[in-house]
Amino acid sequence: MSWTSQLVAVLLRYVVCQPSFTKSRRRSCTSMAASKRKRGGDGTSDKKGKKGKFVVDKGETPPETEQETKNEVTVPAPVSMGKWTNKERVLIFSSRGINFRTRHLMQDLRTMMPHSKADTKMDRKDKLFVVNEVCEIKNCNKCLFFEAKKKQDLYMWISNCPHGPSAKFLVQNIHTLAELKMTGNCLKGSRPLLSFDPKFDKEPQYALLKELFIQTFSTPHYHPKSQPFVDHVYTFSIADNRIWFRNYQIIEEDASLVEIGPRFVLNLIKIFQGSFGGPTLYENPNFRSPNLHRREIRLAAAAKVREKQMVKEIQKIKRKDAMEEIDNDVTADVFVTPDERKPVHIQTEPPAPKVVKKNKRKAFKRERMQRGRR
Repeated sequence: MSWTSQLVAVLLRYVVCQPSFTKSRRRSCTSMAASKRKRGGDGTSDKKGKKGKFVVDKGETPPETEQETKNEVTVPAPVSMGKWTNKERVLIFSSRGINFRTRHLMQDLRTMMPHSKADTKMDRKDKLFVVNEVCEIKNCNKCLFFEAKKKQDLYMWISNCPHGPSAKFLVQNIHTLAELKMTGNCLKGSRPLLSFDPKFDKEPQYALLKELFIQTFSTPHYHPKSQPFVDHVYTFSIADNRIWFRNYQIIEEDASLVEIGPRFVLNLIKIFQGSFGGPTLYENPNFRSPNLHRREIRLAAAAKVREKQMVKEIQKIKRKDAMEEIDNDVTADVFVTPDERKPVHIQTEPPAPKVVKKNKRKAFKRERMQRGRR
């Protein structure tokens, strides 16, 4: 079985096995049963829907009672009846070693998502499977986990706990609400609209990610901490094999969009069948590790230095050759006569010892002193 068919199978199982999520979507189904479209949600309630009548012009004769009953229209009541049925809870926390930018980004996401929960930082020595236990303790079925490595690389896990699937991303180009200083200002706890690029429906790995994003970032209907307003939009667009996240406010006057932040870019690494592990469903062939990227930058810088050194050495050799050409005078060799070479004499006998000459003055002085003693 290829990875495409595996992704489609997981996506179908993932959508079907979410009863709490499918209940909140029954309002948009057009093939709903007649008993469920009436007020009360199920066919057991005795409540009846509102009835409307067609108004007849004054010139016409009033119809009979049977005709009136045929023209009556039943207005369907809301399915949920104001109850919080889609109980999605998202746990947002991180590992130790994150910087201030990641901490502000997590706080912004918790502010935008009223159905989120927080937890203390997890030790880097612990395995990622511990996150499933933390989600179970916090009563959360979705998780956004930020993992920091080398105090400069940030990875984000988005998972459906505890059965999966899960996806791992490299987070790049982070800009928080305080850093952007945008002019927009939406209501806290309001419901967002989720806008997706058309490319999400063309490939199976993006279709699975779209379902994960919908169930994670969308605020459940009738959530206690949410507000019954829709005044901002989350956009997920695909460009350069990356997912770009933006947050816009809807202006009431002209329905224009104003960016309010935060913004970040997600570079997909892998999609796993389980939660924080398991068989790999998809691996991004275009992903390059940050360590490899930094290594290539260092190698490129070293190559530039070596190239500069080689250029300097070549320039030195050229200057030396030019100086030799100037010093050598071609016309100076015209008047030079060759030297007569003497025959080579090989000495076979040792040289005679040198005769040491005595100093005559010292000998005369010595004789004079000897005469005086006599």
